Order: sequence, then C-alpha cells, then structure tokens
Amino acid sequence: MTAPSPWPHVGRAAASLAAGMGVGRFVYTPILPLMQARAGLSAGAGAHLATANYVGYLAGALAGIALPALVRSRSVLRGSLLLLTATLAAMPATHSTTVWTVLRLLAGAASALVFVVAVSALLHHLREHPPHLPGRAFGGVGAGIALSGALVLALRTVADWRAAWWASAALSAVLAAASWNLRPEAPSSPRPTAGIAPVRTHRWFGALFIAYTLEGVGYIVAGTFLVAAIGQDSPGWVGSGAWVLVGLAAVPSSALWARLAHRRSLPDLLLAALVVQAVGIALPALVGGVAAALVSAVLFGATFLGVSTLALATGAALRFPRSVALLTAGYSVGQILGPLLVAPLLHGGYRPALLLAALVVLTAASATAVLRIGFPHHMVVVRHTVPEGQRESV
Repeated sequence: MTAPSPWPHVGRAAASLAAGMGVGRFVYTPILPLMQARAGLSAGAGAHLATANYVGYLAGALAGIALPALVRSRSVLRGSLLLLTATLAAMPATHSTTVWTVLRLLAGAASALVFVVAVSALLHHLREHPPHLPGRAFGGVGAGIALSGALVLALRTVADWRAAWWASAALSAVLAAASWNLRPEAPSSPRPTAGIAPVRTHRWFGALFIAYTLEGVGYIVAGTFLVAAIGQDSPGWVGSGAWVLVGLAAVPSSALWARLAHRRSLPDLLLAALVVQAVGIALPALVGGVAAALVSAVLFGATFLGVSTLALATGAALRFPRSVALLTAGYSVGQILGPLLVAPLLHGGYRPALLLAALVVLTAASATAVLRIGFPHHMVVVRHTVPEGQRESV
C-alpha cells in the first residue's frame, strides 16, 4: 500500500496561512495609502490601527499557548477564518477610527489562531516528510500577500479604498473555503528523550531571544509602511507593485532557507538574512527611485519569512524549554512596539521610520553575531520541525 500524498495537506495549510496572514494581516499595508488619501486616516492613526492588529495577534497567540486544545480544534480554525473574513468586510462600513481599531484587533486575534492551528497541523502531519514541504506551505503567506497586493493594485485606479477591503474579504473567503477541511494536529504523547544529556543553553538562547524580538520591531515597521514610503516619491502603482513583489519573493523563501540550512549553520544563515533584510529596508530611504523600491521589495520578501523559520529552528535546536512559545511572544511584543516607536517620526515622512527600522534589524544581526560565538553546533540536527513537547506553542 502506498502512503497518501502529502500535497493536499500542504495545499490546505498554505491556503489557511494565505488567508490568515497574507490577506487578513498584511492587506492593510497596500490599503493604508488609499485610506490616508481618501478616508482621512492620518499617519498616526494608521500606526495605531497597525498596533491594534499586533496586540490582537499577541492575544491570539497567547490563547493558543495557554489553551493547547485550541490548537487542535477544527472548529477554532473555521471560526477564526470566518471572523477574519467578517472583519475585512466590515472595514468599509464605517469611518470611525475606534471601530476600525476594534476590527483590526479582532482580525489580529483571528490571524494568530489560524496561524497556530495551521502550523501545528502542518508540522505534525508532515514531520516524516522532506523539510521542503512545510517550507512550501509557509509560502502561502507570500502567496496571500501577492494576491491581495495585486487586487489592490488593480482596484486603485477604478475604485476606492472600500472596494479594496471588500475584494480582500472575498479573497479571504475563497482561501478559507480551500482550507476548510485542513486536519488539525492530533493529540499525541511526548516522545522519550532518554540518552540526551542536558546542555545549558541559556546564554545562546538569550542572544537569540533579543535578536528575534528586535527583528519583530524592525520588520513590522517595513511591513506596515513600506508601500506608503515608496509611494511618497514614486508613481502610485510602484508602491502596490512593490508589495506584490514582496509576496512573490516570500513564496519560495522558507523552502530555500530550509535547503541552505543543510550546508551552513543556522546562526550563520540567520545573520545573513538579517543583514540582507536591513539593506532592503534602508534602500528606499537612502536611494529612492523605482529600481531601488523594487529591489527593496525583493530583499524584504525573501528574508522576513526566512528569519522566522531560522530563528524558530535555532530555538528548537537549542532544546531550550518552550523556546517557540518564548520566541513568538518576544516577536509579538516587538511588533507591538515597532509602530509606536516610529509614530513620532511619521510627521516628516516615512524615511526616518525606515532608517530606524533598518538600524534595529542591524542590531538584531549584532545579537546574532554574538550567538555564533561558541554556539553548540554539535547539538543541532536540522529537521525543520518543532519537538513534540513544543509543537503546541508554535
């Protein structure tokens, strides 16, 4: 008897990640300039809406950690997809910043629950398959970004910001339907760890935690304001087009970084990804022009998922207790702080915010360079899956 093909599971997981993250979470980035131009949304209010979404995401992630049964529930997945789609459809129904804040808060919580259920299911059911398969499913985030960005790009000249939100809700509904029958993780017993000697990894994990938290700060500033920043000095289509490129570059990135980890150490790759990302974030602020904007989009898209993949794999390889939960919490806190830190800089445009974000990511790279010193490479077995005892906390 032949084993069932893993590709249907990969496809459903990719669709759920595309809906929950690529559309539900990140479609705000290309719509933000439209809301500022046609809905009277100020730069400061735009930053606060972004922060509300990240607070909701942190709340949803913590709920998944505190209540592991949520991670294994198909009802939670389906309910979160429905809630997410409803919040997208409701955005054009009001001009109230308060209501928008509540909707983005709910969307963030729903996105987090979709993410933890989908990733848990993905790693659980594909743990015996080649590591590039989970990487391809993670590419669903990039596909969702590209699809939603293309929608906004197509609509910006023929419709207003309301149509962009409604189209995004329709896309989310289609992706939710494609992922409706995703099988969540089944309850399982922890695998025995006999024969594995305990190793003190606190100092290395501390450097990793600092680096990943700082990455949350820097990456989210670019993820929120990159389109608006590019649109300040370029033709209107360039900003939305750059966001489509971000998504397209992100589609294969996790699988590619996973393959590279067979040849180089995880800290080396994480350091390289952070440096490349910092360059990509700073480029439109330092150079300007269409070419710089497009190169920036490719560099950012090729690294932001890869950094997450490499950081979580490094934490799991260190066998630090509940490393994935701790790293995810630090990353989420960084995302909340990012828009708040740059909000005072937005009155003079977006260039200072991008430069600060690039500096923060370079600081994260410095922490990763410390991680490389004395890193216990002998402990690392590249599997690209999360240990059984930590899988519920992804």
